[in-house]
Amino acid sequence: MKDIVGIVLAAGEGTRMKSDIPKVLHKICGKPMLKYMLDLLGRLQIDKNIVIVGHQSDKVKTIFKNKTVKTVTQPRLLGSGDAVWQARKSLFNFKGNVLIVYGDTPLVTYKSLSNLIQAHRANQAACTILTAQTKNPTGFGRIIRSEDNRIVRIIEEQDADPIEKAIGEINVGVYCFKASELFPALEEIKPNNAKKEYYLTDAIKVLTSRKAKVESVSAEDEHEAVGVNSRLELSRANEIINKRHIEELMQNGITIVSPATTFISTEAEIGRDTVIEPHTIIEGEVRIGASCHIGPFARIRSGSILQDRASIGNFVEIVRSKIGAGSKVKHHSYIGDAILGKGVNIGAGTITANYDGKNKNRTVIEDGAFVGVGSILIAPVKIGKGAVTGAGSVVTKNKNVPAGKTVVGIPARVLKKKSRGRKVIGHKS
Repeated sequence: MKDIVGIVLAAGEGTRMKSDIPKVLHKICGKPMLKYMLDLLGRLQIDKNIVIVGHQSDKVKTIFKNKTVKTVTQPRLLGSGDAVWQARKSLFNFKGNVLIVYGDTPLVTYKSLSNLIQAHRANQAACTILTAQTKNPTGFGRIIRSEDNRIVRIIEEQDADPIEKAIGEINVGVYCFKASELFPALEEIKPNNAKKEYYLTDAIKVLTSRKAKVESVSAEDEHEAVGVNSRLELSRANEIINKRHIEELMQNGITIVSPATTFISTEAEIGRDTVIEPHTIIEGEVRIGASCHIGPFARIRSGSILQDRASIGNFVEIVRSKIGAGSKVKHHSYIGDAILGKGVNIGAGTITANYDGKNKNRTVIEDGAFVGVGSILIAPVKIGKGAVTGAGSVVTKNKNVPAGKTVVGIPARVLKKKSRGRKVIGHKS
């Protein structure tokens, strides 16, 4: 969309979070909340986006990898109207539309933004506002309409009188302006309010006083208006986004036995016919193939890949590892920084000891290997194709197990055979 520029307001301090982390960088379902809005703008194919930064701007800028994102600093936190005003130089001579959103409203949906833009264009409005109906409007700006149902202004909660506070139509905090109308309106707003700030919402009153056309689009879900300003709201946003994501996964052919006890990062990719049992946690960027079985009580951490038909059982943790097709890690095991081939069986209680106090080291377990119960594999180490480790074996670092061989003991040694064909443990001293 070359005729639209996105402005994301992300300069606020977020004092109610009581945190040293910028508010917009707090994670929701494994992803910084600011990234939710940036991802939506990307899905809308908006070619240019401006993020207004302020409080701890250097930290906020660390998440920007997209070249279509430009940052502009708000020197003093004087309100949303002042924040948007900082973008005027970046939009000099721009004649299109400006979509303004907040970085702390991660519950806004793609459908709502798309509907807003379509309505704005169709109505050729000076501004189109996303609104929502709610039974409990406390804390939100109210939409004030005339007797003929036209929008007159938006009144903030702290400036509203009792009658205005009873209004159930609220401001979600998403606007689409004509650029030619936006900045002249911002020039006229004054900090005549309880906070002594320049409110972006006051630009609506300026436009309607000029008889400019102001329209609205209703969000289907009142939760879209919920901003994240406290740890409690952060928790609620996590619940809502996780629920939405799990429902989407189930609609796409994934079985999730207990949605209420399951957490799945929005960054995760999961193939169809995979079954996820209760109390499973899937964090960060994880790729899971088709027809896998995970849980119960499993934890799959970011950087892990599970290929088709992999099986991860109860109380298993997988981190930064690749589990090959048809491989099984069924009970009480930790697999970290490992590569498992196809058809590998990992016995209960197995640990890949990946950390030596300085570095994370890799374990490689090749196709068809069988790792016995309680084995400890001290990385870096390789278990060859079709090899076996006996129960309780400790395979020390760099002591690779050859393909097809069986090792046992502490430290693990290759199991030798007597001349009569009987197997013995250990070696002759």
